[in-house]
Amino acid sequence: MAGPQFPADFLWGVSASAFQIEGAVAEGGRGRSSWDTFCATPGKIAGDETADVACDHYHRYAEDVALMAGLGVDAYRLSFAWPRIQPDGSGKPNPEGIAFYDRLLDALCAAGITPVGTLYHWDTPQPLEDAGGWRNRETALRFGEYARIAAERFADRVPMWIPINEPMVTSIYGYAIGQYAPGEFLLLDALPTAHHQNLAHGLAVQALRAAGADQVGTANNHGPVWPVGPDDGDAASAMDELINRLFADPVLLGRYPDRYTEHLPAGFADDLPAIATPIDFYGVNYYEPQAAASPSPGNPLPFDLVPVEGYPMTTNDSPIVPGALTELLVGMRDRYGDALPPIHITENGCSFDDEVGPDGRVRDGARIEFLEAHLRALADAMAAGVDVRGYFVWSILDNFEWSKGYAPRFGLVHVDFKTLQRTPKDSYRWYRDLIASAR
Repeated sequence: MAGPQFPADFLWGVSASAFQIEGAVAEGGRGRSSWDTFCATPGKIAGDETADVACDHYHRYAEDVALMAGLGVDAYRLSFAWPRIQPDGSGKPNPEGIAFYDRLLDALCAAGITPVGTLYHWDTPQPLEDAGGWRNRETALRFGEYARIAAERFADRVPMWIPINEPMVTSIYGYAIGQYAPGEFLLLDALPTAHHQNLAHGLAVQALRAAGADQVGTANNHGPVWPVGPDDGDAASAMDELINRLFADPVLLGRYPDRYTEHLPAGFADDLPAIATPIDFYGVNYYEPQAAASPSPGNPLPFDLVPVEGYPMTTNDSPIVPGALTELLVGMRDRYGDALPPIHITENGCSFDDEVGPDGRVRDGARIEFLEAHLRALADAMAAGVDVRGYFVWSILDNFEWSKGYAPRFGLVHVDFKTLQRTPKDSYRWYRDLIASAR
């Protein structure tokens, strides 16, 4: 690709998550998760689809690792399914679950692909959810124990670790507005779940390091928040604090934004030293900016969320704004200064209506344009002095896209969800060539 240049040691990767691709939800001793329960609730998922089979990665992992090897990626960011390793969320590990991840990690290492391990991508063991889930501080303690088990078993092959993926999504979409598992509608009363996830992150960092993990970071989804009009600045700040700073500030600065502390559990300040345990890298998942306006009458939140207009859209209803990635990264550098460790873009991608043509080819030029534009925006941020070390495309495979089911296709590889046949798209070959030219 003619375009921005990246350092020779820049890390090129792809990402996926266990619940979205593994399937085999009742096999190998795996326990039930909050997302299994949510999917089984009529009306929660488009078309009442489930992830029971998904991409069947549990059985087809060797084929998928071969696809990654064909890409030439340096790294694969996977997630371990907590219910597959600890079916009840506590106690002894499940030998069959450990054995599956042993096979997967061994296959990745044999292919020369570095595993980047995420411990939690939203699939809470159902027994813990029944006991309150992330509303309950005990879940954070159980998570620290789970992190120790995973590190003791896998740290010899996993040099980079991410304890929790996108805690904002679990707190806001899962507990505040109920669009994701577990489907609670608590609004600002959901904020204790943010604190407990932050605490779980800190305890996991400590447990991972104690068990010999090399590099430990985080992965938060971030996007700039724009005021709609000149009188909406405070609303935009309130939203930025809720979706961005409530999760970044305590990890990097050891404090929360003042606006929301009244909604946190009593004694939260005592946990801040653990939450702020130093990390080695900061993962940024970027998809889109947001826009906010002053709250309308009757809105209990300090802002109204409004659409970002005037940009092309993905089929997942995300505005395509590559320049907002530059804005975000430069803004984080300016806000956090020396407290911000090196950054990895741990997710960036898009969904379009990708179909296999009569000639067997998947022409997804819009995805190539999306990725090219975002890599240019990333290079602009690096030229402005932001320390970025790697970039991971979301996702290697089309997969189960949460409440929207299988309609949004994010993959570099097309998956026929009836036959499970994998077909590399044009973007797969483009990314392969990009990686080869960057070395």
